[in-house]
Amino acid sequence: MTATADPEAAANELTPLADYLGSVLRRLRALPPLDLDLTQAYGNVLAEDVIAPHSFPAFDQSAVDGYAARWEDLSGAGRAAGYQARSGPPGSRPVRLNVVGDLGAASWRPVRLTPGSCFSVAAGAPLPITADVVVPVEWTDQGMAAVEIFRTPKRGYGVRRAGEELPAGTLLARAGTYVSPALVAVFAATGIGHVVVRPCPRVVVVATGDELVDVGRASQPGQVVDANSHALTAAAAEVGALAYRVGICDDDPDGLRGLLEDQTLRADLIITTGGTGTGPGDMVRRILSRREGGRAGPVSFTEVALYPGTALGFGTVGAEEVPVVCLPGEPGAALIGFEVLARPAINLLAGAEPVFRPSVRAHLLETITSPGGLREFRPAHVAERRGGGYTVQPLSGGPFTLSGLADANGLMVLGERVTAAAAGSTVDVLLLDRRR
Repeated sequence: MTATADPEAAANELTPLADYLGSVLRRLRALPPLDLDLTQAYGNVLAEDVIAPHSFPAFDQSAVDGYAARWEDLSGAGRAAGYQARSGPPGSRPVRLNVVGDLGAASWRPVRLTPGSCFSVAAGAPLPITADVVVPVEWTDQGMAAVEIFRTPKRGYGVRRAGEELPAGTLLARAGTYVSPALVAVFAATGIGHVVVRPCPRVVVVATGDELVDVGRASQPGQVVDANSHALTAAAAEVGALAYRVGICDDDPDGLRGLLEDQTLRADLIITTGGTGTGPGDMVRRILSRREGGRAGPVSFTEVALYPGTALGFGTVGAEEVPVVCLPGEPGAALIGFEVLARPAINLLAGAEPVFRPSVRAHLLETITSPGGLREFRPAHVAERRGGGYTVQPLSGGPFTLSGLADANGLMVLGERVTAAAAGSTVDVLLLDRRR
């Protein structure tokens, strides 16, 4: 891992973050689509629009338990004076109808109502022909052979007509839509058994550095516990990737090359952390950017106007040209680098739209300073105001504190030209949609 350089140094020579992201993301393409059974589609992103082949509901049905009737047979209920109904207004009288049968959700034979009759129906049961209202059971005496109805619903009450929610031919979801459990239900209800999706990207995470040791012990001089590979694997899984933690790779050139070559067989994206700087121990940069045969190395390392963590790498490795993202070794910078670069890359591979987190404009609650020439991402707590809009409170310690990142529900973004922001001013905040 490398120490973070002075954020003010050589700011004019750094690549603007927007330019860098544009150059990287233009090199990525969404993964080839797959036709998946509906039971496997959850968590993926649609590769093409989905149209309803059938209507929902598929037939006229009851929306409530009650009695299916003709509204004209009920229109006199509650209109005669001198009768006090149990559930109706003073002076109303009940309507009495003959109950000619029972219909459940599994009933399939078509039946027809005749004047003065009704059917006892369960929610979801097909409606009798000519029925245009369902009286809830609590508005009746719940009779079996005959029923007294104390209140008259409006015409159409308790009825769900075929296709009233989703007619056949409805656009159910556009390409790029995340397949949620509710969307799975919509697809199933309209008769869809398969959908074409982009597969979840397979992301491999590797931490590099001779100083790294695995979790379960405390850091000491010469040894640093590997927090990055665990954190970045979790971050990739949060985006929706199939994330695999390889673990720690020493600063050994042949070992690193061999490890990356092996991982190209199961990865759609490889993320490394550590060794992106220009110090003597930064082996990742030295190995992956090395020229061979007069050609540039497979990975380009760029000094980006980003705070924290200016040094980022991107390229491809292996015969399959699997994309690789190289992030700094400092844990706070690695997590910010993931949000800025790796997260949109994963979303792009998955075909998800948009690729960036949502953002809001928020009123700053505290005056802060920021390094000039760098786009800073600072952990913060964002809250909605009662009268509308948002407020944002920067968390103590700045972007390098892991505790601040753990507590944050937003990342405050301060542009390259911002050196100070006063309390009450408006700033951009990326919303972190982590589950609490």
